[in-house]
Amino acid sequence: MQQKVDFLIIGSGIAGLSYALKVADHGSVFIVTKNNEDESNTKYAQGGIAAVWDTTDSVEKHIKDTLVAGGGLCDEESVRIVVTEGPERVKELIDLGTNFDKKKNGDYDLAKEGGHSAHRILHHKDITGYEIERALLAKVRKHKNITILDHHYAIDIITQHHLGQVVTSQSKDVECYGAYILDTRTQKIETILSRITLMATGGAGHVYATTTNPIVATGDGIAMVYRAKGRVKDMEFVQFHPTSLYNPGEHPSFLITEAIRGFGAVLKTTDGKEFMHKYDERLSLAPRDIVARAIDNELKTRGEDFVYLDCRHIDRKGFIEHFPNIYEKCMNLGIDPFLKMIPVVPAMHYLCGGIQVDRHGKSSIENLYAVGECACTGLHGANRLASNSLLEAVVFAHRSAEAGLKNLAAIHFQEGIPNWDAEGTENAEEMILITQSQREVQQIMSNYVGIVRSELRLQRAFDRLEIIYKENEALYEKTTVTQKLCELRNLICIGYLVIKHARLRKASVGLHYMVHYHKVTFVAPNGRCSSVG
Repeated sequence: MQQKVDFLIIGSGIAGLSYALKVADHGSVFIVTKNNEDESNTKYAQGGIAAVWDTTDSVEKHIKDTLVAGGGLCDEESVRIVVTEGPERVKELIDLGTNFDKKKNGDYDLAKEGGHSAHRILHHKDITGYEIERALLAKVRKHKNITILDHHYAIDIITQHHLGQVVTSQSKDVECYGAYILDTRTQKIETILSRITLMATGGAGHVYATTTNPIVATGDGIAMVYRAKGRVKDMEFVQFHPTSLYNPGEHPSFLITEAIRGFGAVLKTTDGKEFMHKYDERLSLAPRDIVARAIDNELKTRGEDFVYLDCRHIDRKGFIEHFPNIYEKCMNLGIDPFLKMIPVVPAMHYLCGGIQVDRHGKSSIENLYAVGECACTGLHGANRLASNSLLEAVVFAHRSAEAGLKNLAAIHFQEGIPNWDAEGTENAEEMILITQSQREVQQIMSNYVGIVRSELRLQRAFDRLEIIYKENEALYEKTTVTQKLCELRNLICIGYLVIKHARLRKASVGLHYMVHYHKVTFVAPNGRCSSVG
């Protein structure tokens, strides 16, 4: 079965939904999402969205903070674009119905997070992403030109390869014609042809054993583009959130937002002693890479499983008002944060690299754009500044929509695309082959390619992953396609890319920290040094 649509959007987070609303008045739109329509990394973003919002802040301050966090590897023009255009995009979210918290006098209650020099985080309690997703979905559902295909899974994008042409990494002018989509309810694979395709599939948290990401975050978009010979960049920069709730057996991990430290919480060892003064002058408000490495070092040195986040001195009423879900979660586990400290541990949280795009979100493949966590715009560099990701998503969704609309009239549907060929394949006999391989991938990445790395660990990870890759490709060739099989295939690809890029970068910078490698010190505008090594 083949269908045609002007705009095919793969992913239903803030990036995909924002883009859909921008283009829907100009053509038909399909939004493909592999779970429920609201299930995405956006939904679980607690802290907020960073934007220069009042006179106590400035664009230059926000730019400087971003460059410092990024360790000198940010694309400064992309940073300036996001920070400058961001406030207007946030206003659009408000106009769409997003409710950010306000003070009693009516001003927005701006929070401050690690790495920020000013209060600039707009938030809705501790469920900001959920609130933005709610507002966007309400508008999307009402638009006559938008169709949401939930419980549909994108297997691969369609290129010249599917017309029998040889496509290599050196091929020029690779073109995207749409995607093969699996209806996970019927197990039928549909061919959807599009004039423009947007990849907005989010992150890849489940390549690691411990992550704050929802189960849908398996790096699908990046893997699809890499297989199609598209360019991928900066995959070595994997951000571990310093403070996920230590609760063995819970998966994904529950996030304890960085905003709590901005609110006054302090990191301590299990014997109640502060330790961040040993690592950075900003103490518990240092950027995430520094805090995560500090915690990792304390855990390894002391042989312990977690550290504490001390909130006992914080105003109880203010804490509950700002972080009601975190408070409820802790209380349900018997942790009253005003009587007991909260046990926390780092967990994979955000991928700074991804599909390489230009300043309009265009990938190296014609008619294919990428926005959100699956894209690498150059904003984050070696380390993402807290709450910049939601801002990046709305800014580049807008820019991608503008660029695509300019070219839409000249793009035509490709004829002669074959339907998916499943001839000769059989249903998987043993699901354990897939589930066990996924666990092995996650353990390899967590043990060898985590917060601190070495050449020996990376080599061992590469060797182990290569075995799993060969086994899974053999299984894929003879097995009827399922979502789980494809997700495993994509996770293996993501793991390979992280290892490959990590081995190529011969220095410790930002989130990529190698033992025995020299440190890279970045001097930011006005002489501020970043502790990036």
